[in-house]
Amino acid sequence: MTPLFQIDPRDSVATALRDLEAGETALGVTLSQPVGKGHKVAVKALAVGDPVLKFGFPIGKASQPIQPGEHVHTHNVTTALKGDGSYSYVPSTAPEIAPDPHSFLGYRRADGRVGTRNEIWIIPTVGCVGRTAQKIAEKAAARFPGKVDGIHAFPHPFGCSQLGDDLGNTRDILAALANHPNAGGVLIVGLGCENNQTSKLVEGVTHPNLRTIGAQTASDEIEEGLALVEELIEVAALSKREPAPLSDLVLGVKCGGSDGFSGLTANPLVGRMSDAVTEAGGTAILTEIPEIFGAEQLLMDRASNETVFTGIVDMVNDFKAYFTRHGEPVSENPSPGNIAGGITTLEEKSLGAVQKAGHATVTDVRHYGERVRTRGLTLLEAPGNDAVSSTALAAAGATAILFTTGRGTPLGFPVPTIKIASNSDLAARKPGWIDFDAGQVLAEGMDVARDALLDTICAIASGKETAAEKNGEREIAIWKRGVTL
Repeated sequence: MTPLFQIDPRDSVATALRDLEAGETALGVTLSQPVGKGHKVAVKALAVGDPVLKFGFPIGKASQPIQPGEHVHTHNVTTALKGDGSYSYVPSTAPEIAPDPHSFLGYRRADGRVGTRNEIWIIPTVGCVGRTAQKIAEKAAARFPGKVDGIHAFPHPFGCSQLGDDLGNTRDILAALANHPNAGGVLIVGLGCENNQTSKLVEGVTHPNLRTIGAQTASDEIEEGLALVEELIEVAALSKREPAPLSDLVLGVKCGGSDGFSGLTANPLVGRMSDAVTEAGGTAILTEIPEIFGAEQLLMDRASNETVFTGIVDMVNDFKAYFTRHGEPVSENPSPGNIAGGITTLEEKSLGAVQKAGHATVTDVRHYGERVRTRGLTLLEAPGNDAVSSTALAAAGATAILFTTGRGTPLGFPVPTIKIASNSDLAARKPGWIDFDAGQVLAEGMDVARDALLDTICAIASGKETAAEKNGEREIAIWKRGVTL
């Protein structure tokens, strides 16, 4: 196998598949210096200001002359991103992909949605009763073992001292979680004096198996909460798994701790999953809007109609304005870990990140806290932060999250979070974190890895625990954008 991997023949760089020494030759160039695994090597000469191409698109521009065989990174490449952009709509047609025959065993709900878990979710309205919710969940899990797939609380620090849209965002996220098909029953735990009043929150909840409790008015909020959980379990336990096609899956796609291999292996592999599910009639959700800056045109070119196209343009430009209002450059990314792993600019990170969406047509654009309403690919408003964006994916209706990573993270979220390593070294070092090794793409090919990952997803959707579930990793995080009193 060649030690350099060139993604597109137009590219001016290739990625090192292992640590390379000066003097080694590959793809017709001789390295003039050592280059670390995951980092880039020039395969074409570049003058100052020339675009540096990877994935067939610019990832920045040369800040100094670059000769073939040189290491290409932050020392000789700079971003070309600007604070805003203008775009034109051109109708396009997505390629035809044969529907995939995979299926899974899920819980079909009264509204037709299918959950991958049948759990009791305990949601506090405010941070003051977050630990109360956890105590109820812990005691209920011990008192009622094996009745449902799990009993989980989702504490958070918000719900009071918030105003206007900021409070509305908190309420929207919690209500959306309370409506999730993976929850066979929901207990909302309120305090009583908080801004996020239970009575207002439940206006947005339509879950048929819902209970509420106010800690300030309960004589013993723990025991009363346990009694309510028991009622929820009695109803939820009536649900049984039944066969469901891929069209009933809703996949959230996410990357975190990316490296130079993420855009070569894990992200395009997840793109195959997005294609398989959407072509079958299911739904994929892409978020992390700041991490599509520089690659947004690829999504705009796949808008199903001009309304969706305009929605993408507005969301991207609004998010850029969010940065500039706070005096921050739109290119304040990649992270130190990304840079250490070989990613140079936000454009490079974004072009790799959008591959998680495959070739699916973008059928809708949804704002933070909103739920998906169409099949196909939905673009969801949320920042790049792992916990905030993954919570938003779950709230939007994702019944599983495909989380690619080159550096590794133990985090898990309300729905099964399938960790996909971009490289085999991470998968071998962190088997307690990782569910699937996408490094096999380089060894066995994309088609073999595609079938193996689809098998893994269907097994997990049918009840097999993810690494994060085994480790008890269940977190939510809410996007705080407004004033705190």
